[in-house]
This record gives sequence, structure tokens and C-alpha cells, in this order.
Amino acid sequence: MSFLGETELKQIGFRYLGNNVKLSDKTSIYNPSSITIHDNARIDDFCILSAGHGGIEIGRYVHIACYCSLIGSALIRLGDFVGISGRTSIYSSNDDYSGQYLTNPNIPDQFKNVTNDEVVLEKHALVGVGSIILPGVHMGQGAVVGAHSLVKKDCESFMIYVGNPAKPIKERSRKLLELEKQFTEHPGRH
Repeated sequence: MSFLGETELKQIGFRYLGNNVKLSDKTSIYNPSSITIHDNARIDDFCILSAGHGGIEIGRYVHIACYCSLIGSALIRLGDFVGISGRTSIYSSNDDYSGQYLTNPNIPDQFKNVTNDEVVLEKHALVGVGSIILPGVHMGQGAVVGAHSLVKKDCESFMIYVGNPAKPIKERSRKLLELEKQFTEHPGRH
């Protein structure tokens, strides 16, 4: 994997770019002036960041694995320590598939019925491989979505969800909050 250098990153024109950001040179970026990436974030090969009017905000120590996409007009916000597994798609916009409207970005707005609603993943949220998160979803702190899940509704803090549609199956340990404190107080961290 090859990451862009500091000079290359600055030339992209992000709204904000933190320190020690690792961005694959194979990532596709659309509307970078609406994208914020905080310290120690890592985005792997073949990801798509396509920010609309609401923008994309990526917190500290976030990892976005290969082949992920964050797309839509409304805000997509990933809190600190969020992990997005490979082949996950997060959408803050969605066409109306009822047949009552036309669809796709090549059609003028008056012929479409697009849902635009922010997507927020709070601190320590995790998303399993191949999952899809739809507009309007709010994942609380420490919420987890298992592999190949379809998330259409909010996920409560420190709960684990799986399935299509995603449903809660059990609570998640909060020990990671103690570990976060130890990590952030550790003198050798980046």
C-alpha cells in the first residue's frame, strides 16, 4: 500500500487536514473542500470519499479499510476511534425506488425524490465488512454492526447489531473506554 506524502495531501485542498494522516494514493476524492480529516486517520486502497453540501468529517484514529465508500449530499461524520471494515458503503443520500420518480445524478432535481439525511457514527463505533448504512442513521458511542448488515435505523450505544435489517443481539463491553484513557495518556503515542 502506498500513502500520499504530506505535500501531496496538502495539495488536495481538504477543508481541514490533521497530522499523521495516511491516505492511499488509490483513494478517489470528490469535493475535498468539504472534507475534514483529523489526526492519525488512515484510509486504505480503493476507497471513495464523495462529499456533498453537508461534507464528510473523519475523526482522530479512524480507520477506513479498502473498498469503502462514503457518499452523499448530507453530512457523514465518523467520530474518534471509529473503524470501517472493507467493502462497507455509507450513504447520506438515497434515490426513491418506488417508480414514482426518475433516479440517478444525471436527472434534474424536479424529476427525482432524493432523501438526504446525515449519518453519524459516534466515538468507538465499528462497522463489519460488507455492511451498508443508509441516510439518517445515528450509531451511538461504541455501537457495532456485524458483517454484511443493512443499517436503516439508529443503533444504541454499546450494542451489537447484525442482519438485514440490522437488529440488536447483545451489549458490548465498555472496557475500551478505560483503554482509550490509558492510550491517550501514554507518553509514547503518536
